Amino acid sequence: MTERVTAVRRVLADAPADQVVECLAEELAKQYEAAAIELLQVDYRLSALLPLMDGPAITRPGDPAWRSFDHQQQVVAGQVGYFPVSVRGERLGVLRVSPVSSDEQERTELGTIATLLAHELQAASTGTDRYTIAARAQRLTLAAELQWELLPGRSRSGSGFGLAGQLEPAYAVRGDSFDWAEQENKVFVTVLNGMGDGMGAALLTSLTTQALRNARRAGLPLADQAGLADQAIFSQHRGDWHVAALMLELDVTTGRLEAVDAGSPRLMVLRDGEVLDQDLDAQFPLGMFETTDYQPQSMVLQPGDRLYIVSDGVFTAPGTSGRYGDAALHRFVRRTGSLAPLQAVRSLLGDLRAFVSADLEDDAVAVCLDWTPASSPEG
Repeated sequence: MTERVTAVRRVLADAPADQVVECLAEELAKQYEAAAIELLQVDYRLSALLPLMDGPAITRPGDPAWRSFDHQQQVVAGQVGYFPVSVRGERLGVLRVSPVSSDEQERTELGTIATLLAHELQAASTGTDRYTIAARAQRLTLAAELQWELLPGRSRSGSGFGLAGQLEPAYAVRGDSFDWAEQENKVFVTVLNGMGDGMGAALLTSLTTQALRNARRAGLPLADQAGLADQAIFSQHRGDWHVAALMLELDVTTGRLEAVDAGSPRLMVLRDGEVLDQDLDAQFPLGMFETTDYQPQSMVLQPGDRLYIVSDGVFTAPGTSGRYGDAALHRFVRRTGSLAPLQAVRSLLGDLRAFVSADLEDDAVAVCLDWTPASSPEG
């Protein structure tokens, strides 16, 4: 790390939580003669890059800022440089710097600084609402506020895997959600589809997520995690409310996948350009009965396999010509094979919104998980 980057890192660490970008701007002016910088954060719908300080939202797909975000690389347009602000695969947005030098070493340093900024923004966001507010193109409903606060992030990458998820309608989602964690060469993924509407659905999903986390953090096997969450939901709602769930545990060293299907969303595998529906043994949704004995299933993935998990809000979404359906879903999943997981779920749900021609009537969740044993982590 060069002296200039070390100086910037020190400034970022010492900056007040709500003034990180302003302090960065002052230091970049001193160290790199940057006249202006801007943090462009991606919004909740993944359809706009929103400036923190000033200026219009960037929505045109071919814009240099979007190219930097989508391809996760520096982009230079004239004297303006764009650098992805990402950490461990979580894409927060883009840092825009002008003027930017033609010196490759200096641009590499600015790319490193953008990554340092991502780390600092994650830390600072626990102490200020500024960045969260600036990433919103419109107000969230209270139910959506609760759902987004539950999420572990929107994308993640590590040694052997890439992962992303997205909720729709992004600013008014109710009962659909997802969760994930990585530990000891394993990745745990859960996709939930809670019954009901509004705050009732959001509270039910919140209870389920926390019950599953509690069981996972206690080191329980996947089936026992489902059983504990099942009991927690039943004790609160006595079977009147329940949650459909798909729980996965992937060993990234071997590709062994364990699954518990509790009335779950749809699971598909994209392998060598072919979409394979995975017919799991459907078991009772969580919370339907007082005691359910959940049984895990296992399969072994092939290197390069991509898993898609989608809720029924995707394939049953109504349009003017009928429902979105399996054929359209399979066709679009095949088309996203070359995209990174976050681009894949963003494109899929964007296509779904275009098909419906309005905000979705039902919640929809899409999660994409790649098993890439030879890959290395981002950020």
